[in-house]
Amino acid sequence: MSRRQAREVALQALFQLDYNEIDQTDAYDAVLSETPVLSDSAREYAKLLLDGTKAHLAEIDAWITKNSTEWKVDRMPGVDRNITRIAVFELQFSEEKMAPNIIINEAVELAKKFGTDASARFVNGILGSMLK
Repeated sequence: MSRRQAREVALQALFQLDYNEIDQTDAYDAVLSETPVLSDSAREYAKLLLDGTKAHLAEIDAWITKNSTEWKVDRMPGVDRNITRIAVFELQFSEEKMAPNIIINEAVELAKKFGTDASARFVNGILGSMLK
């Protein structure tokens, strides 16, 4: 299974939900329709990330607000905000525990791929504050 692909699917669906008034399932299905071959386990993990992030959104955004002293969540670039949300879900709420540095590294890689030149450093800075 490619967890990175699963994170990409979840990111794209969350981004759609931020900017469009569509159903969560429709956003997920739309991203899957545009995604090349994706294993069943990657689809399941993407759905877990999407559902879990949405279910804990208020708690996740509160954590981001607390650890991002200069940015309000609603003022962050959409890609950065949703990458950070997914990573916080994985770090704080996921039943499957992974090493924090792996989750943060994956978030930084997503930021490099989908964000701006400053996104990777921004995401790393916010998530890195969890390890202090």
